[in-house]
Amino acid sequence: MRNEVLSLMPLPLVPPHAWDISPEEAMVIQMQWRGQVIREDRLGEICTIAGVDVGFEDQGQVARAAVVVLDFPALTLRHQVLARKVVTFPYIPGLLSFREVPAILEALAQLEKWPDVLLVDGQGIAHPRRLGIASHLGVWCDVPTIGVAKSRLVGQHAPVAENVGAWQPLYEGREVIGAALRTRAGVKPVYVSIGHRVSLETAIDLVMHCTRGYRLPEPLRLAHHLASVEKGGKEGD
Repeated sequence: MRNEVLSLMPLPLVPPHAWDISPEEAMVIQMQWRGQVIREDRLGEICTIAGVDVGFEDQGQVARAAVVVLDFPALTLRHQVLARKVVTFPYIPGLLSFREVPAILEALAQLEKWPDVLLVDGQGIAHPRRLGIASHLGVWCDVPTIGVAKSRLVGQHAPVAENVGAWQPLYEGREVIGAALRTRAGVKPVYVSIGHRVSLETAIDLVMHCTRGYRLPEPLRLAHHLASVEKGGKEGD
């Protein structure tokens, strides 16, 4: 499956690794791969943008990965795909990419053309080891990714103003690892962070351009619905 996915794009900068490994080995891989994350814009023209989300069926035993591709900036639906895959990695916060990315890769392999940017449900570098699912997927495939999470994993931020588009930097120590972004008045902010090949400023701008009156940006809102429409739903943020 990896060869099928990578036939659409250049090879990543790091060698592949196995997914069916121990949690200890997974943490070592995160520490090794974190240095490969590109935190600045390396983007071409953005004509398509995709949302990526994973739900679960059969009491968490089967991952249900959805990818919804929209035209940009019109946000009209272009394509959507779904893949189901039995999971082999346990549910451990901070290691969700090892549980979810194999199914995401199978979904991405169904696309005829690669989206220009992926919005991924989860963290990018706003992660204890700076390699959340958005960064892991971005480095693995060497594509621009943005992490958009519904909850905070690490870091602190000042209160976010209630007006739509307001945001505060998310800090861990003195390092800015993301942003708490108000996408809808009266609801909790989302947490935006660099995935790969997209700066934080551009990530915030793209998420806001994709917001259509809901808390989640439109590509992710549609992907979340597709991933969760059947029994099982989303296992966690």
